Amino acid sequence: MRALLASAMLLMLAACGLQPMYAGGGSGEVARGLAAIEVPAIEGRAGWLVRNALTDRLGAAGEANPRYRLDVRLDDRLEGLGVLSDDTIGRERRMLRARYQLVDTASDEILLDATAGADAGIDVVSSEYAVIAAEQTALENLSEEVADRIVTQLALTLRQQR
Repeated sequence: MRALLASAMLLMLAACGLQPMYAGGGSGEVARGLAAIEVPAIEGRAGWLVRNALTDRLGAAGEANPRYRLDVRLDDRLEGLGVLSDDTIGRERRMLRARYQLVDTASDEILLDATAGADAGIDVVSSEYAVIAAEQTALENLSEEVADRIVTQLALTLRQQR
């Protein structure tokens, strides 16, 4: 009975149309496509962090003739929230938004035009050093999260291109 149930489940899974994103591992089509993406310099500290995170995830370092270019523009904002009774800010919100385009370098065709973003809340405490450290840590974490979202969308786009 268990064998029959297991085989029925496998048939149902095969019929759903799900396929592994990174089929073939590092030599698969999606992995090769991601490795063929060049990420030009992005302005500012947030740009440096996002570019490094993207390069790490794409495995694109050292590609001689990249097939694609990823153009990224960032909007990094820090806004005060939660005004306390003494008119000081008790909480901040850091927002990192990215507008990015995947461009085919051979034809200059834009294959993907999308956005990604992430937010973080920061408690404002009496130590200015602690607040600055929290703001920097938030930026580092947001850069990683935005890079993850961008790479996921890139992988989906490249998978559909084949």
